[in-house]
Amino acid sequence: MFANTPVEKMFFAGRDIFLKRDDLLHPAFSGNKARKFAYFLAHEFPGIKKVIGHGSPQANSLYSLSALANIKGWQCDFYVDHIASHILNNPSGNYAAAVANGTNIIDLSRLGGKSNPDTAIRCQGYIEQQVLPNEPAALFIPEGGRCRYAEYGVNILANEIVEWSKMHNISDLKVFLPSGTGTTALFLNQYFIRQQTDIRVVTCAVVGGDAYLRQQFSMLNPDLSEHPQIVNVGKKYHFGKLYAEFYAMWQRVCASGIQFELLYDPLGFIVLEDYLQGCGSSPVMYIHQGGLLGNDTMLPRYRRKFASDI
Repeated sequence: MFANTPVEKMFFAGRDIFLKRDDLLHPAFSGNKARKFAYFLAHEFPGIKKVIGHGSPQANSLYSLSALANIKGWQCDFYVDHIASHILNNPSGNYAAAVANGTNIIDLSRLGGKSNPDTAIRCQGYIEQQVLPNEPAALFIPEGGRCRYAEYGVNILANEIVEWSKMHNISDLKVFLPSGTGTTALFLNQYFIRQQTDIRVVTCAVVGGDAYLRQQFSMLNPDLSEHPQIVNVGKKYHFGKLYAEFYAMWQRVCASGIQFELLYDPLGFIVLEDYLQGCGSSPVMYIHQGGLLGNDTMLPRYRRKFASDI
């Protein structure tokens, strides 16, 4: 289905770390979402003609679902709480690519009804109550792929890391990645523990805080002993907001010659830099989760806000 993605060395924060290049996973998928959606690609779904998802109009999952639908011959409907006028007037990034793939992006704010401060709850509630009862040939995938089905593809990734560590005789490996819902981090760590390896996952919360991330872990697996280690960010950052230190870190890591994305990776590397100061000599692997298409919209925003500094 997917080729085993390469592992490269990267010099960061005064030492070598390993970089799992999941951004190279598949030409039509962004790495992390491709792992989460691998089950749907690998299995047949008789009678299914449509896939339904929800999230942000610039979400990586939007483009990845549109690509999945194209491969499977399905229609893709994607529900969002609101589409900003600048996105409608100047389509770019994940939004534009999904539209080009034939996805119907449905703005709930234009359909009326009561708003909910938690947009994910509002979208999912609308889909479950108003859409799915009338769509018997539709497959619903929760926001960002946070569901049990994601375990299938993440286990494949975990096995690749286990086999790589054995091949290179590397022990006590720490696998680091920034988390949104934490689905990938949880299923990775769960796999490493259940396979009785000495590999462990370390992560940080990019969306919400540590308490939110622990809650997300527990929704998929209540066994706290199988949860990844969460490194506290130490400062309150608002998801999607632009920060000068994020752009500075992004420039640093991209100077390696490898392109990273601007939403998760900057905070991930900021936290990783601090973590490396106290983790001793344990080898560390950072997972490059793709998402580069999002830079088409994030980079112009950074340039507008920090014009004098960029």
